[in-house]
Amino acid sequence: MASTKVDIYDPDLYVDGPIHEIFAELRRTEPVYWQEMPDEPGYWAVLRHADLCAVAKDPAIFSAEEMGVVLEDPEPEQLAQSRNMMLMMDPPRHTEHRRPLVGSFKAKAIGQMEEQVRGICRSILDQVPADGEVEFVHDVAAMLPNQVVGELMGLPPEDGERIRRWAEESTSAQDPELAAADRPRGMTGMAMYAMELAAARRQEPPRDDLTSLILAGDFGHGPMTDMEFASFFVQLVTAGNDTTKTMLSSGLHALLDHPDQLAELRADRSLIPGAVEEILRYANPLHYFRRTALADTEIGGQAIAAGDKIAMMYTSANRDEDVFENPQSFDIHRSPNPHLSFGIASHFCLGVHLARLEGRVFFEELLDRFPTITQTGPARRIRSNLNNGLKELPVRLERA
Repeated sequence: MASTKVDIYDPDLYVDGPIHEIFAELRRTEPVYWQEMPDEPGYWAVLRHADLCAVAKDPAIFSAEEMGVVLEDPEPEQLAQSRNMMLMMDPPRHTEHRRPLVGSFKAKAIGQMEEQVRGICRSILDQVPADGEVEFVHDVAAMLPNQVVGELMGLPPEDGERIRRWAEESTSAQDPELAAADRPRGMTGMAMYAMELAAARRQEPPRDDLTSLILAGDFGHGPMTDMEFASFFVQLVTAGNDTTKTMLSSGLHALLDHPDQLAELRADRSLIPGAVEEILRYANPLHYFRRTALADTEIGGQAIAAGDKIAMMYTSANRDEDVFENPQSFDIHRSPNPHLSFGIASHFCLGVHLARLEGRVFFEELLDRFPTITQTGPARRIRSNLNNGLKELPVRLERA
């Protein structure tokens, strides 16, 4: 294995922004890059678009279930619990667990939620103070997915803030400002909540929401246990909350950095769907997901041994020069735009249509409501080699 020349694992390296120049050089010189880790085996970082797609499309060799999807090896008990998340399942279990939910997330079903999502957006923006000064990440962007997921799952509105906090903690544990202190840590707190929710809802008549659908579903072996539901709940709620919050806040940040393109969106709302796709490419919410090799193989000509960790580096693949023209440029007109921020193959994001709807409606309502948006201080990023997001974006939203 090659010796590490740049420590792309170090979370501190990402505080000032994604390491795009480093990734560009590695794509040219060592596109399947060996990275050491402290206190445990290192990993192969897969940096090119084509190689990442090849890994994602071959779960028989590159497993999500074997050791999970983050680089740090989990403890056995934690691994056993996490295998009840679809994100960490391989076929055929993944297929069995995904099938009962597909209908609820199809484009037609999600399209019927547009007015509901628009009403939530308007309610959130109504709460912006008169002087317009807000910390956009948590005071605005985080509110939309939190309320949408809460309504989808039939959760009490008063539980929204702690669920949002748990979702953030579960993906931001490397940042001491966001990691849990004396509270149950991220996923643990949410899983305990979900088990209590499942037990309570089993005693009630079914409702027209995802919680009842999941509890009544046949996932290949009959209904889920409360513990299985808890793991399932953690993934759905965390993905629905944290990645969408990042899409909205990083999206506004990118547009403020490119005022000419923001002006284009104000003049022509039909450009917003394309802008959402470019935001997802340019500022993908997660840097990577892990796979584990189940057999000796190769990626892009690099020999990989059974048991090796592989990091599918979306942040690099989304700027691959072999796929994207001027990949370091933000361009709301980019077409085609085959970014990998929703994943690919069997693990392609179940909530893709919901995320796109939330992004489109949110920016429509934001630009309609506030003709002037000004950044009033420096943005601050999450200290994380996993979560590619902001933790602070101070702005002034000025009404007409």
